[in-house]
Amino acid sequence: MSDSPAGWGSAREMSPFEVMMWRAEGDDPRFRSPVLAVELLDAKPDWDRLVAAVDWATRMVPRFRERIREPLGGLGTPYWIHDLEFDLHYHLRRVRIPGAGPGFWAELSPIAEQFMMTPFDRERPPWEAMLVEGLPGGRAAFLLKLHHVLTDGLGVVQLLSQLHSRKREHDDTKPQPAAPEPTSPDPLAEVDRLVRREAGIVPAAARAARDVVGALTHPLSAARDTARYLDSALRVLSPPPGSGSELLRPRGMSWRFVALDVDFADLRAAGKSVGGSFNDAFVASLLGGFRLYHEAMGHPVTGDATLRTSVPVSVRREGDAAGGNRWAPARLAAPMGIADPARRIREVGEQMRAAREEPALESPDVVAPLLARLPGPLLTLVAGGSTQGNDLQASNVPGLRSEAFLCGARIDRVYPFAPLPGCAAMISVVTHGDQCCVGANIDAAAITDREEFARCLADGFAEVLALQPGAAEPMIVG
Repeated sequence: MSDSPAGWGSAREMSPFEVMMWRAEGDDPRFRSPVLAVELLDAKPDWDRLVAAVDWATRMVPRFRERIREPLGGLGTPYWIHDLEFDLHYHLRRVRIPGAGPGFWAELSPIAEQFMMTPFDRERPPWEAMLVEGLPGGRAAFLLKLHHVLTDGLGVVQLLSQLHSRKREHDDTKPQPAAPEPTSPDPLAEVDRLVRREAGIVPAAARAARDVVGALTHPLSAARDTARYLDSALRVLSPPPGSGSELLRPRGMSWRFVALDVDFADLRAAGKSVGGSFNDAFVASLLGGFRLYHEAMGHPVTGDATLRTSVPVSVRREGDAAGGNRWAPARLAAPMGIADPARRIREVGEQMRAAREEPALESPDVVAPLLARLPGPLLTLVAGGSTQGNDLQASNVPGLRSEAFLCGARIDRVYPFAPLPGCAAMISVVTHGDQCCVGANIDAAAITDREEFARCLADGFAEVLALQPGAAEPMIVG
């Protein structure tokens, strides 16, 4: 291992997309953007060893000792600066569940939900961690909360894969870098940044848009290619087609969690058996769960009913820096009403292939520098319009396939919970070993019966898994 894990989180300025997330949240708490990983451990780590390990991680990845600074009263691009008052005691804490029974999720999930919903202190590095003790059998859970401006799902996996150990025993040979030297804000440097860099951002963005849609090398086909790109950009940037679900229309401020275990090989084989991918099978399973939930709540859907769905697609390229955010939305009129899982998988696959082939898939990168400079209320109006129209956002993140340990405790499961930017549900899956760890973050106003939704979600996976003879049943974590 080198002195720093692949330069994770080394960019000094925030990207325009990250600026949008940061400032939209500051104006409207409905758009808060924490990402939470809930790791279930087979044993309780020694607290002193855990404190030392987290301190080591902040020295290995200096970004965890940095906070975000807004320059010149909000003018220009926010940037990362060392926190002069960094205090690990604030960022790392522990709680204990008194007498948790076999169904520990009922005690653990409220802790995780409240932890995730609590806003970050915007004057400190935007991350927090918590050890939850008292799980049955001497087990524990480790909760890691990061602000989405730090990274996307793949970036989290990049980070954890390099910080987690591959053995229980302490490694005396790992590097021990010194803590980074703190630096104070430099007003003159901020002025220089504003004049030299910021003054050219909007023209540069306009030129980028012009280059993409207009500066084409073959004049005779310019109009046709430009029209094709603009049509594609509208599809990428607009909410998914179709009307939203009436049942899921209410939106609130409270989040609730559901977690499931699904066998990875079985789900992948089920999708492959009908010509689909793992991701097609995953999304089709969620849609089956939503169809069943509508039926259970007295809102049956017709066979042609769709669910407005957005699926993040990674646009990372070889050579991109680790960490940060590199994704674009695939917008689907997802086939919720199709009861046949094979047909549902194939339809999802067709829509996902069309979305990935959009010429303007990376168009958010073109418009983000312009949108990031809108006033806060207008920014939330524009950004919220592209996410509040979603009923479902679904994310599939490849996880760790080999054993990993945290301070001597084996990590048995990792459940991902992503933010709800105005949608009814954000459901993510991380592959951990031979298991799919499914984490559903649901809006409590839109999905009012969590237990029924969990059962319907499990049944939706069961529908798809039935395509693979002998597949293991999905399990609701409880």
